[in-house]
Amino acid sequence: MKHVDCTEARSGRIGLVAVTAAGRRHARVLADAWPQARLLEAESAAAGLRAAWSECDQIVAFLATGAVVRLLAPLLDDKRSDPAVVTVDEAARHAVALLGGHAGGANVLAAEVGALLDAAPVVTTATDAVDLPGLDTLGWPVEGAVAAVSRAILDGEPVTVVADAPWPLPALPTNVQVAPAGPAGAPGVGYRVLVTDRIVPVDGRTAVLRPPSLVAGVGASRGVPAAEVRALLDRVLAAAGLSAASLRCLASADIKADEDGIRSTAAALRIPLTTWSAAELAAVAVPNPSEVVRAVVGTPSVAEAAALRGGDAELLVPKTATAMATVAVARHAPRGRLALVGLGPGAAELRTPRAVTELRRAAVVIGLDQYLDQIRDLLRPGTRVLASGLGAEEERARSAVAAATAGQAVALVGSGDAGVYAMASPALEYADERVDVVGVPGVTAALAAAALLGAPLGHDHAYLSLSDLHTPWEVIARRVTAAAQGDFVAVLYNPRSRNRDWQLPAALRLLAAHRPPDTPAGVVRNASRAGQRVHLATLATLDPATVDMYSVVVVGSSQTRRVAGRMVTPRGYRWRT
Repeated sequence: MKHVDCTEARSGRIGLVAVTAAGRRHARVLADAWPQARLLEAESAAAGLRAAWSECDQIVAFLATGAVVRLLAPLLDDKRSDPAVVTVDEAARHAVALLGGHAGGANVLAAEVGALLDAAPVVTTATDAVDLPGLDTLGWPVEGAVAAVSRAILDGEPVTVVADAPWPLPALPTNVQVAPAGPAGAPGVGYRVLVTDRIVPVDGRTAVLRPPSLVAGVGASRGVPAAEVRALLDRVLAAAGLSAASLRCLASADIKADEDGIRSTAAALRIPLTTWSAAELAAVAVPNPSEVVRAVVGTPSVAEAAALRGGDAELLVPKTATAMATVAVARHAPRGRLALVGLGPGAAELRTPRAVTELRRAAVVIGLDQYLDQIRDLLRPGTRVLASGLGAEEERARSAVAAATAGQAVALVGSGDAGVYAMASPALEYADERVDVVGVPGVTAALAAAALLGAPLGHDHAYLSLSDLHTPWEVIARRVTAAAQGDFVAVLYNPRSRNRDWQLPAALRLLAAHRPPDTPAGVVRNASRAGQRVHLATLATLDPATVDMYSVVVVGSSQTRRVAGRMVTPRGYRWRT
């Protein structure tokens, strides 16, 4: 399978608009931190805002909020396509999410601006203010009476969620009840949220969420016009009563990956194009195979097979053709959502915004009790929290995968990065194609410790765990020896506990066989957390008794030096004399 991202964007840039010396000074801070941001030079604030509006996805204006409102008012079109706008005052005390709070990402942008300028982010979208999930924050298109239903949720009025299938939704407040999955009927009494890919009648009390349930398989002759593909697709969707907003992707054969008419259609719909090999498509049973197609492409079906491939799917629209295009549409069953979230080394400021977003997107959060205590304040009301103690890693992994497989939105958390001696690998041993997995990188303990020690990881380095609870010591010793022989900087995780007190001295002896005694070695305990301690020693003087399971040990290579009280491994050697 190949995945081609054909979605359109503006420029991906952040436009910075400032007219005063202080504003330009603040703007340069953002420009230095963000490669995609630039200060737009213009004769006036109005000209700068107009240029940013036409060129950028997001705008940070170092101007009074009232002035920005007056200048941008004539340009407003649609919140789904207008740029997000954040305004910052002259003293950089506040970063105000003015336009595009949810849809454009202004709320997140305001928080990021605030972090860089030490300004207070000001977010006034109602759902954020009272810590409720907005209907437009799920990443799915939403239609109908969005404002009315959102207001009902805020006011505590009864709201019913009616879904065609069990899609993974975030934690919902107690006044929002999820009805059993089944066909969403005609509008009824009360406020409702319909989760469906079907065209349904709505009223002033109904909002419709469009889940990514549909895959359109597309076959085409060489040189097919995009207009022909799009017209056929629109026609078959309308005839079947299906919404184009629920299209997950277009799908075709690999040999069509460069077909401009198909690529352009995917781009116009802002969805990816997924392609499959002829062998992969030939393995799919279809109702309307064609030997003519097999002779040309190597598979008896392109459109129907591509629509069905890649999951538990039902063909809703069999292949329908025009002179140069063929389209078929399949509905794919919902898959659970498993976010593997690394919380970083402990300090809140080292936790990534994406980690926070995923924690607030989840209905179920699972993790070690002490890690969950760090982030309970971030979870939305109604989130189900499953905590367990040390030694229950496999149980947590199984529970997370089971909940996601059942169709829920789950976040499995761990410290550092979820993929480094953490919960990602045990969870992914059990997760199958019924689960969509979202990996959220985190700052590892090694990186946090290295930053405190200086720059010990400036050249090749190896992460090694000294825990022999699951790995025989003979294997660990062989790996430590290989790292020593290869002259790698060694980062030692799980170095010493009350019941494992001999492994660290043994590992240091293995390293000492290939390093001089004065090789710098550092110990960092509780990196970025309360009780942080940083100790720089040498391979000969490092005292294992000062090390525990809250510590990371870093042993330098033969090139590592101590410079002004810091541990430094040079990036290259050519300049050294």
